[in-house]
Amino acid sequence: MPKSPTVRATAPETVWLASGRHTGPAPQESLRENLRRLKAGETIQDFLETENSTDPDGHIFEARWQVAGAVTVRARLVTDGRERVDAKRRWTLAAEAERPWDPAWPSPATMFWPETSEIPWDRDTVAGLRLRDINPLPQDDKTLRRLLKDAGQHSWSINVVVHEAMTPDHRGRLPLARLLPPALRHRVVEHRAAPEQFQAVNWALYDLGVRVPRGGAVILPGTPARLGYDVQDFTVRSVFLDGSEPTELLDKVVRYAALPWPLPDEAEDAVTALRQDWHLLTLEEELAHARALAAAYAEALDAMTKSRDLYREAAELAHAALAEYKDLRGVTSPAREEPRKHDGHSLHQLTKTFQRVSDTIRSRSK
Repeated sequence: MPKSPTVRATAPETVWLASGRHTGPAPQESLRENLRRLKAGETIQDFLETENSTDPDGHIFEARWQVAGAVTVRARLVTDGRERVDAKRRWTLAAEAERPWDPAWPSPATMFWPETSEIPWDRDTVAGLRLRDINPLPQDDKTLRRLLKDAGQHSWSINVVVHEAMTPDHRGRLPLARLLPPALRHRVVEHRAAPEQFQAVNWALYDLGVRVPRGGAVILPGTPARLGYDVQDFTVRSVFLDGSEPTELLDKVVRYAALPWPLPDEAEDAVTALRQDWHLLTLEEELAHARALAAAYAEALDAMTKSRDLYREAAELAHAALAEYKDLRGVTSPAREEPRKHDGHSLHQLTKTFQRVSDTIRSRSK
C-alpha cells in the first residue's frame, strides 16, 4: 500500500521568512554594530544576543520593533558557527507580527543587517546568488541546468527567470528588487538569460515543469510548490527592459508571495524556535511569565503534597489490614484443623479490608 505524502504546515500569514549566506568574516560583528545603531536611533525597540545550545560557535540575535504605528514584530536571526565548504556562513531569519504581514512594511532583514552593499550578507543559499541584484545565468549548459534545479528545489527565495529578447542598455540592467514592496526586496532572486540562451534556459527549466517565453519571465514554483500555483498565472509574455516599470511582473511576484507556502523542514523549525525559544521579553511579559511559573510551581507542589498524603494514608491502611489479618489468623495455630475452619472467613475478611483500602485511595485521588 503506497504511503500517503507528508502534509506540511504552511507559513502563517503573520510570519516573514528568509535564509541566505554571508560571504565575509565575522558576520556577528556586523549584526551587533547595526543593531546597536538601530536601537540608538529608535528604529527597533530592543535587541538581545542569546546562546546557541545546538551550535556553540553560532550566534542568535533577537529584535523587537513596531510597524504601522502599534503592530509589534518579533524576529530571530541565527547564523552558523562554522564556515561551509564554500567559505560562507548561512543565516536564517524568522519574524512574526501581531497581524498578517503587509509587504509595505520594512524588511526584517534591514532590522538586522546593514543596507550598505559593502557587507556581503545578501546572498541566497544557492550558489551565492545576489538577493538585491541581477544574476546572469551561466553560459555552460550543465552548470546552467544544475543552478536552476538547485534554485527551484532548495532556495527559500522567490526565483524569477527573465529572458532578454535583446541585449538591454543600462536602463534595462536595473534589478527588479528596487521596485518591489520593501518586505519582498530580500526574498527575490532575479535570474537573467541572455538573448542567445533562450533554448538552453528552457532545456534547464524542463525538470521544473515551467518555460520562459522569449523576452518574457516566469516565477519558479519552488519545492514544495506553493499552494494554488499555476505556471500560466505566473508567466509574463513580455518584459520590457527599457527602464519602464514592469507592472505585470511586479504584480505576479506580489501575488506569488501571498500564496500559502508549505514550509521546508528548516523553515518550520525556525518558526517553532521563534515562538518557543523567545528571550527578549518586555517588563509586562516578564511579569506575566513569572506569574505563570509561580502558578505552575504551586500546582505541582499541591499535586505532590496530595500524592504524598495519599500514599501515606494508603500505607497506614495497608498496615492496619495486615494487622487485622494477623489477628484473624492468630499468631500460632493450635491445631491443623482449626485454621481450615476459619480459612474462608479470614480470606473474606481480608478481601473486605483491602477493598476498603482501594476505595479510599480512589476517593482521595479524585
